[in-house]
Amino acid sequence: MIKYNREGDLLFSCAKDHTPNLWYSDSGERIGTYVGHSGAVWACDVSYHSERLLTAAADATVKLWDVQTGEQLFSFPHTGPARSVSFATGDRRFVSVADKFSDRPAAVFVYELANDAAEQRAEPVLTITDHGHEGRITGAYWTPLNKAIMTTGGDGSIKLFDPATGELLESHQVHSGEITNVAFNKSKTLAITSSKDNTAKLLDVETMKVLKVYETDRPVNSAAISPIKEHVVLGGGQEAMSVTTTSGRVGKFEARFFHMVFQEEFGRVKGHFGPINTIAFHPNGKSYASGAEDGYVRLHHFDNDYLKLDVKK
Repeated sequence: MIKYNREGDLLFSCAKDHTPNLWYSDSGERIGTYVGHSGAVWACDVSYHSERLLTAAADATVKLWDVQTGEQLFSFPHTGPARSVSFATGDRRFVSVADKFSDRPAAVFVYELANDAAEQRAEPVLTITDHGHEGRITGAYWTPLNKAIMTTGGDGSIKLFDPATGELLESHQVHSGEITNVAFNKSKTLAITSSKDNTAKLLDVETMKVLKVYETDRPVNSAAISPIKEHVVLGGGQEAMSVTTTSGRVGKFEARFFHMVFQEEFGRVKGHFGPINTIAFHPNGKSYASGAEDGYVRLHHFDNDYLKLDVKK
Protein backbone atom coordinates (compact mmCIF):
# COMPACT_ATOMS: atom_id res chain seq x y z
CA MET A 1 0.00 0.00 0.00
CA ILE A 2 1.13 3.57 -0.66
CA LYS A 3 -0.13 6.67 1.12
CA TYR A 4 0.58 10.37 0.59
CA ASN A 5 0.45 12.71 3.55
CA ARG A 6 -2.00 15.63 3.38
CA GLU A 7 0.51 18.12 1.95
CA GLY A 8 1.85 15.58 -0.53
CA ASP A 9 5.56 16.06 0.19
CA LEU A 10 5.84 12.61 1.82
CA LEU A 11 4.95 9.18 0.48
CA PHE A 12 4.63 6.13 2.73
CA SER A 13 4.88 2.62 1.34
CA CYS A 14 4.34 -0.75 2.99
CA ALA A 15 4.80 -4.18 1.47
CA LYS A 16 5.42 -7.86 2.09
CA ASP A 17 9.01 -7.19 3.24
CA HIS A 18 7.95 -6.26 6.84
CA THR A 19 9.46 -2.73 6.66
CA PRO A 20 7.37 0.37 5.86
CA ASN A 21 9.35 3.09 4.06
CA LEU A 22 9.14 6.88 3.88
CA TRP A 23 10.06 8.74 0.67
CA TYR A 24 10.18 12.26 -0.70
CA SER A 25 7.32 12.22 -3.19
CA ASP A 26 8.93 14.60 -5.70
CA SER A 27 12.33 12.93 -6.06
CA GLY A 28 11.71 9.39 -4.82
CA GLU A 29 14.59 9.70 -2.35
CA ARG A 30 14.15 7.44 0.65
CA ILE A 31 14.06 9.27 3.99
CA GLY A 32 13.92 6.25 6.28
CA THR A 33 12.32 3.00 7.38
CA TYR A 34 10.11 1.86 10.26
CA VAL A 35 11.62 -1.32 11.72
CA GLY A 36 9.64 -3.56 14.06
CA HIS A 37 7.09 -5.72 12.21
CA SER A 38 7.71 -9.43 11.68
CA GLY A 39 5.15 -10.00 8.93
CA ALA A 40 3.89 -8.49 5.69
CA VAL A 41 2.57 -4.95 6.24
CA TRP A 42 -0.82 -4.70 4.56
CA ALA A 43 -1.89 -1.13 5.27
CA CYS A 44 -0.83 2.22 6.69
CA ASP A 45 -2.28 5.63 7.46
CA VAL A 46 -0.73 8.95 8.44
CA SER A 47 -2.14 11.58 10.79
CA TYR A 48 -3.39 15.00 9.65
CA HIS A 49 -0.18 16.82 10.64
CA SER A 50 2.12 13.98 9.50
CA GLU A 51 3.31 13.38 13.08
CA ARG A 52 2.15 9.78 13.56
CA LEU A 53 1.97 6.71 11.35
CA LEU A 54 -0.18 3.61 11.82
CA THR A 55 0.73 0.30 10.17
CA ALA A 56 -1.26 -2.95 10.05
CA ALA A 57 0.60 -6.21 9.52
CA ALA A 58 0.32 -9.98 9.23
CA ASP A 59 2.16 -10.35 12.56
CA ALA A 60 -1.24 -9.60 14.16
CA THR A 61 -0.30 -6.10 15.33
CA VAL A 62 -1.07 -2.50 14.48
CA LYS A 63 1.88 -0.29 15.33
CA LEU A 64 2.00 3.44 16.03
CA TRP A 65 5.16 5.30 14.94
CA ASP A 66 6.71 8.73 15.26
CA VAL A 67 6.95 9.79 11.60
CA GLN A 68 10.00 12.00 12.08
CA THR A 69 12.19 9.78 14.26
CA GLY A 70 10.99 6.33 13.15
CA GLU A 71 10.48 5.36 16.80
CA GLN A 72 7.81 2.77 17.55
CA LEU A 73 5.47 4.44 20.05
CA PHE A 74 3.06 1.57 20.68
CA SER A 75 2.00 -1.86 19.43
CA PHE A 76 -1.67 -2.92 19.48
CA PRO A 77 -2.07 -6.73 19.55
CA HIS A 78 -4.86 -8.11 17.34
CA THR A 79 -6.73 -11.42 17.22
CA GLY A 80 -5.38 -12.25 13.75
CA PRO A 81 -3.42 -10.71 10.86
CA ALA A 82 -4.22 -6.97 10.76
CA ARG A 83 -5.59 -6.15 7.32
CA SER A 84 -6.57 -2.47 7.42
CA VAL A 85 -6.06 0.65 9.53
CA SER A 86 -7.43 4.19 9.32
CA PHE A 87 -7.21 7.33 11.48
CA ALA A 88 -10.50 8.97 12.40
CA THR A 89 -10.91 12.65 11.59
CA GLY A 90 -9.14 14.47 14.43
CA ASP A 91 -6.65 11.61 14.95
CA ARG A 92 -8.06 10.71 18.40
CA ARG A 93 -9.23 7.25 17.32
CA PHE A 94 -8.49 4.68 14.66
CA VAL A 95 -10.27 1.68 13.17
CA SER A 96 -8.57 -1.58 12.25
CA VAL A 97 -9.51 -4.98 10.86
CA ALA A 98 -8.20 -8.43 11.83
CA ASP A 99 -8.58 -11.51 9.64
CA LYS A 100 -10.14 -14.74 10.90
CA PHE A 101 -7.46 -16.74 12.69
CA SER A 102 -7.92 -20.19 14.21
CA ASP A 103 -11.23 -20.07 16.12
CA ARG A 104 -11.23 -16.27 16.34
CA PRO A 105 -13.55 -14.57 13.82
CA ALA A 106 -12.72 -11.67 11.55
CA ALA A 107 -13.35 -8.47 13.49
CA VAL A 108 -13.36 -4.68 13.37
CA PHE A 109 -11.75 -2.75 16.23
CA VAL A 110 -11.85 0.88 17.33
CA TYR A 111 -9.05 2.22 19.55
CA GLU A 112 -8.67 5.51 21.40
CA LEU A 113 -5.31 7.23 20.90
CA ALA A 114 -3.73 8.93 23.92
CA ASN A 115 -1.82 12.19 23.46
CA ASP A 116 1.05 10.69 25.43
CA ALA A 117 2.21 7.24 24.25
CA ALA A 118 3.09 6.38 27.88
CA GLU A 119 -0.63 6.53 28.72
CA GLN A 120 -1.74 4.50 25.71
CA ARG A 121 -4.08 1.56 26.36
CA ALA A 122 -3.85 -1.63 24.30
CA GLU A 123 -7.54 -2.58 24.60
CA PRO A 124 -10.03 -1.51 21.93
CA VAL A 125 -13.00 0.61 22.98
CA LEU A 126 -15.20 -1.22 20.46
CA THR A 127 -15.06 -4.67 18.88
CA ILE A 128 -17.40 -5.73 16.06
CA THR A 129 -17.49 -9.47 15.35
CA ASP A 130 -21.14 -9.68 14.25
CA HIS A 131 -20.45 -7.78 11.03
CA GLY A 132 -22.39 -9.88 8.53
CA HIS A 133 -19.65 -10.08 5.89
CA GLU A 134 -19.30 -13.49 4.26
CA GLY A 135 -15.60 -14.29 4.19
CA ARG A 136 -13.01 -11.77 5.22
CA ILE A 137 -13.27 -8.04 5.82
CA THR A 138 -10.98 -6.32 3.33
CA GLY A 139 -11.02 -2.79 4.77
CA ALA A 140 -12.47 -0.32 7.26
CA TYR A 141 -12.81 3.44 6.78
CA TRP A 142 -14.44 6.45 8.46
CA THR A 143 -17.25 8.35 6.77
CA PRO A 144 -17.21 12.19 6.97
CA LEU A 145 -17.08 13.60 10.52
CA ASN A 146 -16.66 10.04 11.86
CA LYS A 147 -20.42 9.48 11.58
CA ALA A 148 -20.01 5.82 10.68
CA ILE A 149 -17.46 3.08 10.12
CA MET A 150 -17.56 1.75 6.57
CA THR A 151 -16.37 -1.81 6.01
CA THR A 152 -15.77 -3.69 2.76
CA GLY A 153 -15.84 -7.43 2.29
CA GLY A 154 -14.74 -10.37 0.21
CA ASP A 155 -18.45 -10.78 -0.55
CA GLY A 156 -18.56 -7.47 -2.47
CA SER A 157 -20.67 -5.70 0.15
CA ILE A 158 -20.22 -2.42 2.00
CA LYS A 159 -21.59 -2.07 5.52
CA LEU A 160 -21.94 0.96 7.79
CA PHE A 161 -21.68 0.67 11.58
CA ASP A 162 -22.31 3.06 14.45
CA PRO A 163 -18.81 3.91 15.80
CA ALA A 164 -20.10 4.20 19.38
CA THR A 165 -22.21 1.03 19.67
CA GLY A 166 -21.09 -1.16 16.76
CA GLU A 167 -24.70 -1.43 15.57
CA LEU A 168 -25.15 -2.22 11.86
CA LEU A 169 -26.72 0.84 10.22
CA GLU A 170 -26.75 -0.03 6.51
CA SER A 171 -25.70 -2.80 4.14
CA HIS A 172 -25.15 -2.40 0.38
CA GLN A 173 -24.25 -5.05 -2.20
CA VAL A 174 -21.96 -2.99 -4.46
CA HIS A 175 -19.82 -5.58 -6.28
CA SER A 176 -20.12 -9.22 -7.35
CA GLY A 177 -16.53 -9.95 -6.28
CA GLU A 178 -14.17 -9.03 -3.45
CA ILE A 179 -13.77 -5.28 -2.83
CA THR A 180 -10.03 -4.69 -2.83
CA ASN A 181 -9.83 -1.03 -1.83
CA VAL A 182 -11.73 2.22 -1.28
CA ALA A 183 -10.39 5.73 -1.94
CA PHE A 184 -12.15 9.04 -1.32
CA ASN A 185 -12.04 12.42 -2.98
CA LYS A 186 -10.68 15.34 -0.96
CA SER A 187 -14.03 16.32 0.56
CA LYS A 188 -15.01 12.67 1.21
CA THR A 189 -18.27 13.17 -0.67
CA LEU A 190 -17.31 10.58 -3.30
CA ALA A 191 -15.65 7.19 -2.95
CA ILE A 192 -14.24 4.87 -5.59
CA THR A 193 -14.27 1.14 -4.92
CA SER A 194 -12.10 -1.38 -6.76
CA SER A 195 -12.99 -5.04 -7.07
CA LYS A 196 -11.97 -8.45 -8.34
CA ASP A 197 -15.17 -8.41 -10.44
CA ASN A 198 -13.12 -6.35 -12.98
CA THR A 199 -14.83 -3.05 -12.19
CA ALA A 200 -14.35 0.09 -10.16
CA LYS A 201 -17.41 2.05 -9.02
CA LEU A 202 -17.95 5.67 -8.00
CA LEU A 203 -20.22 6.04 -4.97
CA ASP A 204 -22.04 8.90 -3.30
CA VAL A 205 -20.76 8.55 0.27
CA GLU A 206 -23.94 10.03 1.79
CA THR A 207 -26.33 7.56 0.13
CA MET A 208 -23.89 4.78 -0.95
CA LYS A 209 -25.58 4.95 -4.35
CA VAL A 210 -23.46 3.82 -7.32
CA LEU A 211 -23.01 6.82 -9.62
CA LYS A 212 -20.61 5.47 -12.26
CA VAL A 213 -19.05 2.13 -13.25
CA TYR A 214 -15.61 1.73 -14.85
CA GLU A 215 -15.30 -1.64 -16.59
CA THR A 216 -12.06 -3.48 -17.39
CA ASP A 217 -11.05 -7.01 -18.42
CA ARG A 218 -8.99 -7.81 -15.33
CA PRO A 219 -9.23 -7.65 -11.53
CA VAL A 220 -8.95 -4.09 -10.18
CA ASN A 221 -6.81 -3.92 -7.04
CA SER A 222 -6.85 -0.16 -6.46
CA ALA A 223 -8.37 3.04 -7.83
CA ALA A 224 -8.10 6.75 -7.09
CA ILE A 225 -9.90 10.02 -7.85
CA SER A 226 -7.98 12.99 -9.25
CA PRO A 227 -8.09 16.05 -6.97
CA ILE A 228 -7.97 18.51 -9.89
CA LYS A 229 -9.69 16.82 -12.85
CA GLU A 230 -12.73 14.68 -13.53
CA HIS A 231 -10.47 11.65 -13.91
CA VAL A 232 -10.02 8.35 -12.10
CA VAL A 233 -7.13 5.91 -12.36
CA LEU A 234 -7.38 2.13 -11.97
CA GLY A 235 -4.62 -0.37 -11.25
CA GLY A 236 -4.71 -4.15 -11.24
CA GLY A 237 -3.90 -7.14 -13.41
CA GLN A 238 -4.08 -10.90 -13.29
CA GLU A 239 -3.81 -12.58 -9.92
CA ALA A 240 -0.20 -12.45 -8.73
CA MET A 241 0.13 -16.23 -8.49
CA SER A 242 -0.89 -16.79 -12.12
CA VAL A 243 1.54 -14.44 -13.89
CA THR A 244 5.17 -14.44 -14.87
CA THR A 245 7.25 -11.27 -14.73
CA THR A 246 8.54 -11.52 -18.30
CA SER A 247 6.08 -9.25 -20.05
CA GLY A 248 4.16 -6.28 -18.79
CA ARG A 249 1.84 -6.46 -21.80
CA VAL A 250 0.63 -10.04 -21.46
CA GLY A 251 -0.35 -9.64 -17.83
CA LYS A 252 -1.96 -6.25 -18.53
CA PHE A 253 -0.29 -4.31 -15.75
CA GLU A 254 -0.91 -0.76 -17.00
CA ALA A 255 -2.52 1.96 -14.97
CA ARG A 256 -5.74 2.90 -16.76
CA PHE A 257 -7.24 6.39 -16.81
CA PHE A 258 -10.98 6.93 -17.18
CA HIS A 259 -13.09 10.07 -17.41
CA MET A 260 -14.98 10.19 -14.14
CA VAL A 261 -18.28 11.33 -15.66
CA PHE A 262 -18.28 9.75 -19.14
CA GLN A 263 -16.78 6.45 -17.90
CA GLU A 264 -14.57 6.24 -21.00
CA GLU A 265 -10.95 5.12 -20.88
CA PHE A 266 -8.61 7.70 -22.40
CA GLY A 267 -5.11 6.58 -21.47
CA ARG A 268 -2.81 3.89 -20.11
CA VAL A 269 0.59 4.03 -18.45
CA LYS A 270 2.90 1.01 -18.62
CA GLY A 271 5.92 0.26 -16.48
CA HIS A 272 5.21 -2.42 -13.91
CA PHE A 273 6.08 -6.09 -14.39
CA GLY A 274 3.46 -7.37 -12.00
CA PRO A 275 -0.12 -6.59 -10.98
CA ILE A 276 -0.56 -3.08 -9.56
CA ASN A 277 -1.67 -3.48 -5.94
CA THR A 278 -1.99 0.16 -4.92
CA ILE A 279 -2.35 3.49 -6.68
CA ALA A 280 -2.83 7.09 -5.50
CA PHE A 281 -2.88 10.63 -6.88
CA HIS A 282 -0.61 13.27 -5.37
CA PRO A 283 -2.78 15.77 -3.45
CA ASN A 284 -1.92 18.47 -6.03
CA GLY A 285 -3.06 16.21 -8.88
CA LYS A 286 0.11 16.75 -10.91
CA SER A 287 1.56 13.28 -10.34
CA TYR A 288 0.59 9.85 -9.14
CA ALA A 289 2.28 6.84 -7.58
CA SER A 290 1.72 3.13 -8.06
CA GLY A 291 3.02 0.06 -6.23
CA ALA A 292 3.03 -3.42 -7.72
CA GLU A 293 3.77 -7.08 -7.14
CA ASP A 294 7.17 -6.53 -8.83
CA GLY A 295 8.35 -4.80 -5.63
CA TYR A 296 8.62 -1.31 -7.10
CA VAL A 297 6.89 1.97 -6.31
CA ARG A 298 6.81 4.13 -9.43
CA LEU A 299 6.35 7.91 -9.31
CA HIS A 300 4.76 9.37 -12.43
CA HIS A 301 4.80 13.12 -13.08
CA PHE A 302 2.18 14.29 -15.57
CA ASP A 303 3.34 16.30 -18.60
CA ASN A 304 1.77 19.55 -19.76
CA ASP A 305 -0.33 17.75 -22.37
CA TYR A 306 -2.16 15.90 -19.62
CA LEU A 307 -2.49 18.94 -17.36
CA LYS A 308 -4.01 20.93 -20.26
CA LEU A 309 -6.25 18.04 -21.29
CA ASP A 310 -9.92 18.99 -21.36
CA VAL A 311 -12.17 16.12 -22.37
CA LYS A 312 -15.49 17.31 -23.74
CA LYS A 313 -18.36 15.19 -24.95
